[in-house]
Amino acid sequence: MAKLNFSAVYAQLPGNMTVWQNLYVFGLLYGVSDLKNRVKDLIKKFNLERFTQIKCGLLSSGENTRVNLAKAVINSPTLLLLDEPTASLDPSSAHFIREQITAYAKNSQAGVLWASHNMHEVEAVCDRVLFVSQGKILLEGNPKNLPGEHGKKDLEELFISVAREPLIFESL
Repeated sequence: MAKLNFSAVYAQLPGNMTVWQNLYVFGLLYGVSDLKNRVKDLIKKFNLERFTQIKCGLLSSGENTRVNLAKAVINSPTLLLLDEPTASLDPSSAHFIREQITAYAKNSQAGVLWASHNMHEVEAVCDRVLFVSQGKILLEGNPKNLPGEHGKKDLEELFISVAREPLIFESL
């Protein structure tokens, strides 16, 4: 568990604690060494300097997403689980989050499991995609090649087909 972490919009950080306090407490829970410097680095990396003493419950959705992602990488996990990491974000904030996640994966060699319904985003950031329905993998492959393999123009069109007719894909 020490090398695993996650971020999800439904798993909010304690709203009565400041950004600094949240990151520090989670760092303690994960046994992060040189914790004060790690928190400072993450606050800078996720552009949270002006929010350090603000309670998380007062932050916007995008600001909370950045804090939650900073929390998710505080322990330098080798497996990062993300559930809709850019949901409800404006395009600029979503772009920033995607950049941070892809940079983290590249620089740390960590695996990232990214659950999303945004197929354009999946195509842009993922090396492999799985379409799952009721616990079964219906399709898997490279998100850039998979649509063509099934006669679809892009991943979103393929996703719509799988969502509408999952039984057809179950037999493949």
